[in-house]
Amino acid sequence: MVKSTSENALTNSQKKKKPERPSRRSAPKSRTRVQLGSKRVPALPVTAVFLVGFMGAGKTSVGRALGHRLNWIFEDLDDRIQQRDGRTIAEIFRDSGELEFRRSEHAALRELIEELHAGVAKVVALGGGAFVQPGNTALLKKSRAKTVFLDAPVEELWHRCCQQANEAGTERPLLQSQTQFVELHRARRKIYLNASRTIETGGRSIEAVATDLIQQLGLRKLEIRTQQGEIE
Repeated sequence: MVKSTSENALTNSQKKKKPERPSRRSAPKSRTRVQLGSKRVPALPVTAVFLVGFMGAGKTSVGRALGHRLNWIFEDLDDRIQQRDGRTIAEIFRDSGELEFRRSEHAALRELIEELHAGVAKVVALGGGAFVQPGNTALLKKSRAKTVFLDAPVEELWHRCCQQANEAGTERPLLQSQTQFVELHRARRKIYLNASRTIETGGRSIEAVATDLIQQLGLRKLEIRTQQGEIE
């Protein structure tokens, strides 16, 4: 009886060891899938940066300063939308609604990202609501683009926007209610924090923010050489 029990114990232990073999073999397969997956999505060059943030965060000002210092092209996505649609942002919202604007915005972003794969060095400022759209964030994530959230206290953003509106003599719907402004900022900021980097702009100069961004991302200035009237 003892011998029989011992043999049964060995048999049971052998059976328990069998599942361990395939588990060791399965590991390389997982690594292979990761490698294959990484090849399917071409990575954007480091010379592509998307600035995200709320109204008054300084996306356009910092973007232009950054483009000037690095010899990169600066582009505001809203400008591209207006050129493609032949209408201003306000006209698109007024005549076609926000849903149509978001469709145009997504199409413009997809077009821009495809151009960046050709190796063009560019800084892009996104509209305040662009980064919070799931379809847009999916495009940016898939392309592995560098996204930078320009953050600042909401009180400072409010004062910046009011000052800009007064200087330009324009009216912006969101500036009709500070309470609404603060609530929208709170909701969007949670999503902005998903950007690759966050840089504080509160109480700082445009040049200081641009310098910080260059250092954090390790961005390099392009040496422009002109020959036969074309930039190489």
